[in-house]
This record gives sequence, C-alpha cells and structure tokens, in this order.
Amino acid sequence: MQNAIAAPADAPKLPPLILACLAATWLIWGSTYLAIRFALVGFTPFVMMGSRFVLAGGILLAWVRWRGAPMPRAIEWRNAVIVGTLMLGFGMGCTAFAEQTVGSGLVVAFIAVTPLLMVVLSTAYGVYPRGNEIVGVLVGLAGVLMLTQGAGFKASGTALVAMLLACSGWSLGSVLSQRRFPLAPGATGFASQMLCGGTVLLIVAFARGESMNPHAPESAWLAWIYLTTFGSLVAFNAYMYLLSRASPSLASSYTYVNPVIAMLLGVAIGGERISAWEWLSAATTLVGVVMLFVSRRRKLAAA
Repeated sequence: MQNAIAAPADAPKLPPLILACLAATWLIWGSTYLAIRFALVGFTPFVMMGSRFVLAGGILLAWVRWRGAPMPRAIEWRNAVIVGTLMLGFGMGCTAFAEQTVGSGLVVAFIAVTPLLMVVLSTAYGVYPRGNEIVGVLVGLAGVLMLTQGAGFKASGTALVAMLLACSGWSLGSVLSQRRFPLAPGATGFASQMLCGGTVLLIVAFARGESMNPHAPESAWLAWIYLTTFGSLVAFNAYMYLLSRASPSLASSYTYVNPVIAMLLGVAIGGERISAWEWLSAATTLVGVVMLFVSRRRKLAAA
C-alpha cells in the first residue's frame, strides 16, 4: 500500500515546454475544425485552405532559412508534393468541403479513425498489428460505421464521400512519409509540405472557379488568420517538438483528445446539434483509438 501511495510522487513530471506543446496540439488542433466552419462563412473551401497553407509554409520556410537551414533537395520537394497532395490536398481540402454541410464535431469524430487506418495501411510494409491492436482497429472502425448511420452524414452523401477521401488521403500520406517518401528534416519538411499541399489546393480551387473573397465578414477573416497562425504554425511546430522530445504515444495523444474538444466546442459555441447516437458512435471510435495506443505503449515497454 505504501508503494502504491508513493508511486505517483516518484513518477517523473513532464517539463513545462512539453506540457505547453501538448496543450497546443490538444486545444488548438481541437478548435481548428470549428474555425474552419467559421471561415467557410466568407470563403470557399479549397481557396481558404490553400491560401492558409501557402502563407504558413512560406513564413516557416523563410524562418528556417534565416536560421541557416538548407533548402530541401529536389527529391525532398518531390516527396513534399506527393505527401502534401495526400495529407493537405485530400486530407484538409476534403475536410473543409465536408464542413459545408456537416457540423465540425461530427467531422472530427470521423477523423478519429485516421490512426486506425494507418495501422491497416502499414501492413503493406510488413508492419502487422498484434491481437489487441486488431481489436482496437475493429472497434474504432465499428464506431465510424455507426457514425455514418447518424442523421448528420445520412443527410449529406457528398460529405460522407469527402470524409472518406480525407481520412484515406491523410492516412496514406502519413504512412508514405514515414516509409517511402521522407520529407526534409525538421521544420523545413513541414514548410515544404505546406507549400506544396497548399499549391495543389489552390490549383483545385482555380479549377472549381473559386477565388479569394476580400469582402468576407470580419469573423471569417479572423478564423482564417487563426487557422494560418495557430493551426498551421504554432500547433504544427509543437507537434514536431513533441515527436523529437516525447514518446510517440504521448505525441499522438491529440488523436483522441481533439474529437472530444471539437464536439464540445461545436455544441457550446457553434450551436451544433449532435444526437445521442452520434455521441455513442464517436465514443466507440475513441475507445478503439485508445485501445490501439495502449496496446502500442505496452509493446514498446516490453521491447
């Protein structure tokens, strides 16, 4: 009993900077989905997301160059085009497209399936899940299937297709960036990814006849500025720092925190309505994600 009481006091405390980075990935990324909805009041989806990432990527690349980092090599620019197209072009572009007809809370609940899809896609590279991980994937996928039967996605078939493309693109891009198409080191890689992905989004916007709206309401501009600065620059860099200084499970913990924050913000601030079935579906998906991360943490501890 004494050991059980003393254990928490002996446990190592997280440094303040790690805690700050966790708060950034949890709170800022959790709030960006509602910010996207507010920005869509004045902007079309692809031009809004493309301009956001091009500006943020340009600022970040200028900053790392000022600090002496080299430009990405030609092959790293090629990789940035591939990964940026999948993760930002499909992942974020289709997410914004879906939010035109489906609430931000339901969209991010659907996105919670991403780490489960990454496990499935990793099998193509010989990385196979263990028993507990398979159970977590199946539970999470069941939650997403339940979510598609709710009123929100049943009312908008195009949004459902967009979210399937978004999650598939983000998951595939994440796996390929780790296994086959590595980006330039550190912040330079993130900057090149945002520049290339943002450019692809702007090309799609041009093909759709979209254009930037200088007369958008102030609230839409404020949301766009928030997405560009806090969503793309602050949270991305916080995540990069966590990847280099914390365990993968801690760095990826935003995956199961963001949906909760996004759904609560959508209801409290955005006035969104989420049914009991949709809350249950989101909870089921999150249970699967938590099971996956717990299983991975145990596997790493046993290694």
